[in-house]
Amino acid sequence: MRCSGAKPRLSGPGRRSNVRAMTISETFFDDEFAEHASVLARTHETCRAEMQKMLAAWAGCARRGGKILFFGNGGSAGDAQHLATELSVRYKKDRAPIAALALTVDTSTLTAAGNDLGFENIFARQVEAIGRAGDVAVGISTSGKSPNVTKALQAARDKGLTAAAFAGRDGGDLVGLADPLIIVPSDTTARIQEMHILIGQILCGALEIELGLVSA
Repeated sequence: MRCSGAKPRLSGPGRRSNVRAMTISETFFDDEFAEHASVLARTHETCRAEMQKMLAAWAGCARRGGKILFFGNGGSAGDAQHLATELSVRYKKDRAPIAALALTVDTSTLTAAGNDLGFENIFARQVEAIGRAGDVAVGISTSGKSPNVTKALQAARDKGLTAAAFAGRDGGDLVGLADPLIIVPSDTTARIQEMHILIGQILCGALEIELGLVSA
């Protein structure tokens, strides 16, 4: 179906309710796009310095032969898998792989840790098992208050990893724990998630260039 400005012609007894539903939808769409644009502009203004710090952390890790560990819950788990794949496989062009893992994909590990150690430890246990000094642990939490994310970042610090994070709102419990910490300036979960994947993909592209794996 084409996304054109033309409205379908309506007829019959349902005409009035259909027109009203369409008007409500269009208003909703406009409001969502407007909020997205506003959050995008504020993110562009406020997150650049922390993005540079995140890029430097990722690049230093890769140059040392380390790996980047991503983790989060729900939509943030999807972002973790998405970003790990962009690095370990490719982003835009074929190039050498960058070591990255998502700690959200092994159902046996996740369910065993959740059952035996508690859900708050499902990522921390994996960081303890496979994290090494010089690696980077990247927690993703829209609220900054996910206990399993904060515990994993504390475990990362204890083992000598760089504890980094993406958050929203006021950063929650990640403030003072994660550095670098990218905080999207919004209280709306959907907008925070949209900025997280945008920032993450920008960083993936920048990392390829920084490492000399692709040209700018």
